[in-house]
Amino acid sequence: MNSDNIPDCCFLSYGVRIAELQPLINSKFIMSLTNKQKQHLKSLAHHLKPVVMIGANGLTEGVLVEIENALGFHELIKVKVSAEERETKKLICDAIVRETGAEQVQQIGSILTIYRTSEAKKITLPKN
Repeated sequence: MNSDNIPDCCFLSYGVRIAELQPLINSKFIMSLTNKQKQHLKSLAHHLKPVVMIGANGLTEGVLVEIENALGFHELIKVKVSAEERETKKLICDAIVRETGAEQVQQIGSILTIYRTSEAKKITLPKN
């Protein structure tokens, strides 16, 4: 417990309370796309090539930084995951979505398509 009688588990590093971050998490990082919005994003992503490719070294900090940069610039990207096992691909894709706060649009084979809105709002989604 700290001096305000708040349990230590309610704090992240740097003394930030989790409760203070909740509105930011709810508004920016956790989004829910409707089926119509996903269909729209799939149609936009159809012609795209993967901008990030994950090879033998797997998901590293450097790869995550590149994905963050690409999402910030493009909003909608494809990531190619070159893993032999289906379970490994699934785990890597889940980790990418979790760590970036992006929404998974689709995964076909080794190609993951993800979307995260940026401050520039380059892609306009349908309302419903």
